[in-house]
Amino acid sequence: EVQLVESGGGLVQPGGSLRLACVASGFTFSNYGTSWVRQAPGKGLEWVSGINSGGGSTWYADSVKGRFTISRDNAKATLYLQMNSLKAEDTAVYYCAKNLDSNWYGEYDYWGQGTQVTVSS
Repeated sequence: EVQLVESGGGLVQPGGSLRLACVASGFTFSNYGTSWVRQAPGKGLEWVSGINSGGGSTWYADSVKGRFTISRDNAKATLYLQMNSLKAEDTAVYYCAKNLDSNWYGEYDYWGQGTQVTVSS
């Protein structure tokens, strides 16, 4: 059974940092691209960042470019999102998603349960 379990969310002040993690199981993590997607209150899904299976190719939404860094540890089957200089508009539920193939782009077939990030003073 494929499982993606996020952690690391919480309440942080504007300008602060958080590091999200997503532990994968039930499939060969190193064969698949993975992504972070978020949903802010009352809004639709927004693709935040993606990384290919080997970790050599990454992509970021303009809204987070220069502030967020995606990475992965294939030996630990874990995806990370380092979030710095957080803004109120980053408040959302953050989901990790498994891509259908090794690329950072494309469609997803499995999602985690999400972790809440709230940026507020």
